[in-house]
Amino acid sequence: MSNYLEAAKLVYEDAANNPQKGLCCTTTPVWQLPELHVPSKMLEMNYGCGSTVNPRDLSHNPSVLYVGVGGGMELLQFAYFCRRPGAVIGVDPVDRMLDVCRENLQEAEKKNAWFQKDFVELRNGDALDLPVADETIDVAAQNCLFNIFKKDELKQALSEMYRVLKPNGRLVLSDPTSEDEMSESLREDDRLRALCLSGALPLQEYIDMITAIGFGTVEVRAKRPYRVLAPGQYDTDKVIFIESVEICAIKDPMPADGPCVFTGKHAVYYGNEEFFDDRQGHTLVHNQPLAVCDKTAAALANLGRNDIFITGSTYFYDGGGCC
Repeated sequence: MSNYLEAAKLVYEDAANNPQKGLCCTTTPVWQLPELHVPSKMLEMNYGCGSTVNPRDLSHNPSVLYVGVGGGMELLQFAYFCRRPGAVIGVDPVDRMLDVCRENLQEAEKKNAWFQKDFVELRNGDALDLPVADETIDVAAQNCLFNIFKKDELKQALSEMYRVLKPNGRLVLSDPTSEDEMSESLREDDRLRALCLSGALPLQEYIDMITAIGFGTVEVRAKRPYRVLAPGQYDTDKVIFIESVEICAIKDPMPADGPCVFTGKHAVYYGNEEFFDDRQGHTLVHNQPLAVCDKTAAALANLGRNDIFITGSTYFYDGGGCC
């Protein structure tokens, strides 16, 4: 195992023994759902930078894989939507983290009449070699874990998620990204990488890695401020701004003209007709914004019309798009 991955295991073994509220800094509110009661220790061990739980991914009682279990909070949230034995699989390479997660789930069973701890199956395993069979998972998720990996390992981790997903399955990711260049010393600092600070890639580079694996559709569902690395506090001569993003990648066939990537762009037709049909499968109703992927946005812009307005990327996409 690489030295930096071994360092990450030590960081999270310590985090299992001594819950650290500031280890990650999620800016997404914890789900408030009827009869869902999250034990306080789970909240203290919420080592993520966003959320990977979205009800629109979880219809029809899917099989869920969650990699990097933390205190078990998102496992419990997934189980809220998937109430059957073994519906949720949690994988982690740190034995102590699995033990603490198991204890937290037992406490959750006491606090939630609907929850049974056998809804969640915990497995010791590595994101680079998942202990899960091919094409058996509907929704795979990870929160502030893949940011730890260097590029070769990140490619392997994404490939493993792709392998275990069923056709049309969904990979839901929450990770830090940064458009600012980081010094080599920051990127090679094993502890900072383990803390999900210095491994942040530019968003487009991260999306390109996801689509290169084969995911045909990518949704950027949210982007929020996360952290700042400042001179005098870290080995940098400039302020480095880090954001957290929530992404869903869908294992559907790759379109012949490339992946559909939704970054929150919209097209608005404001011409003299009731609608505009581009003859490519996209109908724009008069003055009704249509969410479009970046590829469609570019194609519409290239038509040279003066009655279609294309918005910029909001980086908040919630479905209903053109593809």
